[in-house]
Amino acid sequence: MQRVLHIVGKMDRAGAETMIMNLYRHIDRSKVQFDFITFTNEKGDYDDEIIELGGIVYPIISSNLIKRTLALKQFLIVHKEYKIVHAHTLFSNAFHMYAAKQAGVKNRLSHSHSTNNSSKNKLITYLYQEFSKIVIKEYSTNFIACGIEAAEFLFPSQSDVLILPNSINIDQYASIGSYSKNYLEEEFSIPQGILKIIQVGRLQSVKNHSFSIKIAKLLKEKEYEFKMFFVGQGCLENQLKKEVTLLGLDEYFIFTGVRTDVPNLMAGADVMLMPSFYEGFPVVLVESQAVGLRSVISDTISSEVNLNVGLVDFVSLDAPIHHWIDVLTNSNNMIENRVDTLKRKGFDITSNAISLQKLYQNLN
Repeated sequence: MQRVLHIVGKMDRAGAETMIMNLYRHIDRSKVQFDFITFTNEKGDYDDEIIELGGIVYPIISSNLIKRTLALKQFLIVHKEYKIVHAHTLFSNAFHMYAAKQAGVKNRLSHSHSTNNSSKNKLITYLYQEFSKIVIKEYSTNFIACGIEAAEFLFPSQSDVLILPNSINIDQYASIGSYSKNYLEEEFSIPQGILKIIQVGRLQSVKNHSFSIKIAKLLKEKEYEFKMFFVGQGCLENQLKKEVTLLGLDEYFIFTGVRTDVPNLMAGADVMLMPSFYEGFPVVLVESQAVGLRSVISDTISSEVNLNVGLVDFVSLDAPIHHWIDVLTNSNNMIENRVDTLKRKGFDITSNAISLQKLYQNLN
């Protein structure tokens, strides 16, 4: 059996981590097993499931990036059973690939899950990104990305990138979409017939929840009957709750926290909102299209996320709020064969797990 060491920040219910777990659940674990390096002493949302599936979570605790790199190198020197290291930490992949190379790990996989990275200091950001790209190219043996734009962002001019779409169990999500239409009403005891808007993602600045609150404010002024659901947790939770209260919107908002029933929540919503400043290829947009949920998203998100099943609308963040509301409250025509379309485009987890397993097994 091959044991592959995945390097992540923390195994919480977020986009890249959810994709890793989807692959982990469907890969043949009698042949390939996943273990994880994390950089926190806090328990991740998926830690218990990882252990149940036969994996191990190794925390490396250090706020200093250099010390963390040295600790990872020492870990890999001691744990020579890991012949494959697979890193998912964007530009920090540079340090992890370097550590793996110095420790003598032969196969070093760098995985891109994003198309942008934010920082207040533009010059420092640029220099750090360019330095990291050079190091990643030098010390990685294999390159993987969730989409073409994510590949071009982290691996510019690299021609041998494996595109591994953010995939899910399409049939399972389609089934949930058909039987969970009333899920939000039943779960949260809300009346039938109101507009149900859902936003799924970490409560952090890049997701632009404050913009969603502005939309809710205008919806209230226009006397719409609606509920807006923020699904997730994060550092901005208290701040966002204060914004909602200050605007007199408490009765319109439900902060759900982290949930294990996100597909059901999406299936019960009327529309999903994603006004993010940037994204890679969010797995939640694959999930939403599989369950049959329409999404209104910012045009800063890669056009690749539109899987041509009639369920995605792009709107500029510079557009007036009332234009967002017009799009939110209109309906799209979902194509009838969306399940076959999603599978044909490569978003079914079974085939992608096989592809990744073959990659691992072909590495010497």
